[in-house]
Formats: sequence, C-alpha cells, structure tokens
Amino acid sequence: MFFGILKRVLRWALLLAAIGVSVVLWRIGSTLVRPQPASIPERALGMAHEQVSFESASGSTLHGWYVPGSGKAGTVVLMHGARSNRLSMVNRARFLHRQGYAVLLFDFQAHGQSPGRHITMGYLEARDAAAAVDYARRRRPHDFIGAIGTSMGGAAAVLGREPLPVDALVLEAVYPDIQRALGNRLDLRFGPKGRWLAPLLLAQLPPRLGIVPGSLAPVHGIRQVEAPLLLIAGSKDRRTTVVESEALFAAAPEPKALWVVRGAGHVDFAKYAGSAYEQRVLSFFEQARRDALIQHASLH
Repeated sequence: MFFGILKRVLRWALLLAAIGVSVVLWRIGSTLVRPQPASIPERALGMAHEQVSFESASGSTLHGWYVPGSGKAGTVVLMHGARSNRLSMVNRARFLHRQGYAVLLFDFQAHGQSPGRHITMGYLEARDAAAAVDYARRRRPHDFIGAIGTSMGGAAAVLGREPLPVDALVLEAVYPDIQRALGNRLDLRFGPKGRWLAPLLLAQLPPRLGIVPGSLAPVHGIRQVEAPLLLIAGSKDRRTTVVESEALFAAAPEPKALWVVRGAGHVDFAKYAGSAYEQRVLSFFEQARRDALIQHASLH
C-alpha cells in the first residue's frame, strides 16, 4: 500500500511540475512576442523631416519619418531590430543625410508608434519592409534605393515572398534561423542547458502566431536577394555568431561582401565602429549606385 501511495504522489508531483514548467515557458514566450509601443519625440531626429504613415500587408499602419535628400544620391530605408524603434536608426539617418541621401525611418508593426498584436521576428515585419521600400519608391520613383536592416530588421529584408526591390542591401547581425537564434539567447540567459528549452518555445509559434519555425529562416531567404549585399557581423556576437553570419554569407548570391567588426558583440555597429562604419557603408552604396547607373545605361 505504501508504494502504491508513493507512486500516486510522484505522478501528481511530476504532473504539477510539468504544468509549472509549461506556464513559465508560456510566459517567456509572451515576453518575447509582446508589442513594444513607445512615444517617439519629434525633436530626437534633429533634422528637417516629415511625419509619414503608410499601410502594410501586415495589417498595420506604419509610422515614421521621411527626411528629404539634398542631392541625387538616392534614398535609404532604415529598418530597426526587435523591441526597438526608429530612434535606434537616427545616427545612421544623420550621416546618410549629410551625404545627400533621402532617408526613411519607420517603426515596424508592434513597435514604436506602429500598432500590432505580436512581434514576429521578421515574419510580418517582412511585409512592413516591402511597404516601406514601396513608399520610398513612390516618393522618388527613379532614385537609387538602398536599405539597412539590423537584426530582426535585416531578417525582415530577406523573409518576404519576393526579393526586396532595392538596389543595395546592408544586413547587420542577422540570425540564420530561429532555432539557432533562440538557442543562443537561451544559452546566454540560462547556460548551456537552456538550449533544451528551445523546442518547447518554438512549439508555441503555430498556436500563438500562426507560423511555423521553418518560416523564420533568413539563411534560405537570403538566396533570393537580387541586389548587391553587404553583410556585417560582430566578432564577439554571441546572439548571432560569426560562424552563423558566415553561413548566411555563403548562402547569398553575388555580388556580396562580409565585414566582421572586431571586438563587437550584438550591438549597434554604427555607434561601435563610428567613422569606419560610415565609410564602409557609404562606399558600398556609392559603388552599388555607380554599378546600377552603368547597368541602366547599357540597357538603353
């Protein structure tokens, strides 16, 4: 009788423990996809600009700033990372504008001033990226169009059904697939055994967001990129490792270039590398713009 009671107690203890773990994991999942609304002060940009809004196929009305260019350099669309907003891209907007570029900064759905129910790690945000490029193209139809995407913003640039219609693309610290991205972050938070939780969190994607993990794989989406590509990685990034960035780079078509920023983690490379970042990005855009002009001339 004693052993029978003990077995029943153990079964109930295991059941309660499983329920407890499930509740904790569901709460962790809720935190990861929770919207990140924010007040965006107009004075933060420090340049003459227009407040703009445009519709996205994600279902959101996206809000942002459009900074007119002072020359014929072109337009650059800036795409921020997860749980951030357009304010994180202000420094990039400033140095690009100094070189004559028009700049579009906007908040992805469920970020900043753009409404949304969940952050989707690039899935719905890919539709926002396409809407932003379309808006920039409508503003200046014959311009050179470049884009810079950081982390989730970079993933959004390559996860769409069709290649993002830009003339040059800069991707920074972009995860190769959601499995590795989540595993790395759990490892940092809970240690090596934290990776064991990844499958349980990934299992929440279909019921919570209506998407499957395989839909969040930039390493596959990057194969469809048709524009010149500059991929930037941090040598000490533990959220998106150099090895993962090299795998992403290997999957991309030519023309492409990889820049590993020495000593950088999963940080704002523009702030970390300063003038070196500015020179690298401006040189890349200028070369892509010249190549686009030559190609256009050869077709006519």
